[in-house]
Amino acid sequence: MEDTMNNPRQIIEIRRRKLAALLIDSRLSTRRTVEECAAVLNLSPEAYQALESGSESPSLPQLELLSLFWDVPIHQFWGKPSRQPSSLPSQISDYDRALALRNRLIGATLRLARTSAGLNLAQLAERVGIDEETLNLYELGQKPVPFPELETLADELGLSINELVDRKGPIGEQIRTRAAMQQFLDLPAELRAFITNPVNRPYLELAMRLSTMDTQKLRSIAEGILEITF
Repeated sequence: MEDTMNNPRQIIEIRRRKLAALLIDSRLSTRRTVEECAAVLNLSPEAYQALESGSESPSLPQLELLSLFWDVPIHQFWGKPSRQPSSLPSQISDYDRALALRNRLIGATLRLARTSAGLNLAQLAERVGIDEETLNLYELGQKPVPFPELETLADELGLSINELVDRKGPIGEQIRTRAAMQQFLDLPAELRAFITNPVNRPYLELAMRLSTMDTQKLRSIAEGILEITF
């Protein structure tokens, strides 16, 4: 039997099943229905259930939308531990447009990585077990890349999935907002109280200015303070 590690199609299938299990777990833990999740992705309930059964897989942009809807960290879909939902609302108004834009950006990133690696479509297709025509559609953004296949492509092209996550678009803005909120909630209660007290704003602004100064300038300021106090 051919070694699984050398068979890209088997690797994709394993990733597909793992992702399907994560989708089910995330939906159930957030008490969402199949119909609600299908509506977020503009899919029929049957098409969404195909994602959870593993017969089909969502693209990264679809995972980004689901992570916002479920209010779970996007990174949990490739193995990072999840956190409890923070009940922050989703504010993406045009899901279809956001998905289409993300698919084009991911496709362009894949094409750039492939050409930078000196590979043509046929060579990459052979390495990852995806036919050449499908790869071309992925790169043009005309077909969403199922996430297990995207993981395999990223591995082959030396990309990190984190590089492909939306950072500047409307989905990325919501992801950053939620991440910032979670980081704030992770702070000790005393520090959160200090930050939210308007009286302390000058101290926070001073800390921001000091953080941008080079070491020599900070040393000069510290020496000046010592001269004043002693």
